[in-house]
Amino acid sequence: MSANYENDSAFHAKVIEDVLSGHHDRTAKRRNKHLNVATGEDASSLGNSSTPRSDVKSNVKSIPGVMTIRGCAYAGSKGVVWGPIKDMVHISHGPVGCGQYSWSQRRNYYMGQTGIDTFVTMQFTSDFQEKDIVFGGDKKLEKVIDEIEELFPLNNGVTIQSECPIGLIGDDIEAVSRKKAAEYKKTIVPVRCEGFRGVSQSLGHHIANDAIRDWIFDKKNPDFTPGAFDVNVIGDYNIGGDAWASRLLLEEVGLRVIGNWSGDATLAEIERAPKAKLNLIHCYRSMNYISRHMEEKYDVPWMEYNFFGPTQIATSLRAIAKHFGPQIEDTTEKVIAKHQPFIDAVTDRYGPRLNGKRVMLYVGGLRPRHVITAYEDLGMQVVGTGYEFGHGDDYQRTSHYTKKGTLIYDDLNGYELEKFIDAIRPDLVGSGIKEKYTVQKMGIPFRQMHSWDYSGPYHGYDGFAIFARDMDLAINNPVWGLYEAPWKKATAPSAVAAE
Repeated sequence: MSANYENDSAFHAKVIEDVLSGHHDRTAKRRNKHLNVATGEDASSLGNSSTPRSDVKSNVKSIPGVMTIRGCAYAGSKGVVWGPIKDMVHISHGPVGCGQYSWSQRRNYYMGQTGIDTFVTMQFTSDFQEKDIVFGGDKKLEKVIDEIEELFPLNNGVTIQSECPIGLIGDDIEAVSRKKAAEYKKTIVPVRCEGFRGVSQSLGHHIANDAIRDWIFDKKNPDFTPGAFDVNVIGDYNIGGDAWASRLLLEEVGLRVIGNWSGDATLAEIERAPKAKLNLIHCYRSMNYISRHMEEKYDVPWMEYNFFGPTQIATSLRAIAKHFGPQIEDTTEKVIAKHQPFIDAVTDRYGPRLNGKRVMLYVGGLRPRHVITAYEDLGMQVVGTGYEFGHGDDYQRTSHYTKKGTLIYDDLNGYELEKFIDAIRPDLVGSGIKEKYTVQKMGIPFRQMHSWDYSGPYHGYDGFAIFARDMDLAINNPVWGLYEAPWKKATAPSAVAAE
């Protein structure tokens, strides 16, 4: 399709129809509720602000036997919320496989000495065997905690991330936690995040949030003096250094970041979180629960922010500044103006190379909506977007970003994703590692939008320059001109010899 392609509602509706035709009738009827086309009406402009502008069913169990791209509750707790907290040891309590799969794969950057006072990229497991399933693993868990205290005495706490067998056999991880916490005078948190719980990893986020509420807050009185401009950055996991970029920007406008969790976070930052004046949520899906709790119990307001691309950076900074009043508002305007020449240089360089290029997104967390305007800042167009484990309120929030005719999809399986990509043939796909090589084999450029494909950060003004460069490198890589076999290429007609 041409570069000036516009989202076509009728075309995308036909694409959905064609994809569903490949399913069994019963499956097609069920999956039809998860696929739709954006109507172009912002949900906030409708009578019911909770109504998405494209009616997409979400947060239901995947079809058994179909390869889903989702994660489980354990992945949501250990891999997302708890795992990046650097000065705590996180035990994968169960067989070795779950911990091995979740070991150091999200690029949660942190400062510290690994194995001394930080443990994010280390793997701790109780390594369940058959006898542990039969006789229980409580004693083994106690021994693991004892060994951790002997080998890594500078840890500031431990979490127990339970895997499926733990819930099935009924290990009392809460009793073990209380016993060992009293013995070592440290914070030990049991997290009932067995993988079989809930629909997807989303429930794991919720369970992890509840564990923070029940086992961290109000347990200690942190030695901390609050200030008038204190904020928590919540739900930024510091992928490729994102949280550092966000922190620098917030401090530049005059705020003090007293907690940045989970990315590069310490236990102390979480303990003092209720003393902040405002909670800033980056990943709404994973951390809205604890933010709502802090608002209800500690009267700490919260707001969602977006630091992808200059348009949303300016919008978010102004909204944050408005909360704190004229002093921060004045500084914020100066900061935005200061960075504008840099942004102009980035768009002047990459805009002509990326203008009109079409993107399809299929990611988790916040990215299916938050990065849309960053692409648009470069003249690109998002023609399809969706969530692996989104809820209704995620799609409602997405309606503020998507244009009429945008293809919307929820919990795609491998078949559906490939069919959509093949039908639309976008210039770029942004998804996860499991989808990367399939898409590239289809001859379409790809960027990992979970881990930034070993690049980043993408947050902030400097991050936008990296984002633009990476999209340019992916789309305009000369390798795509070599994709088609030489003998399949159309050959130019032979020149007629001059007479």
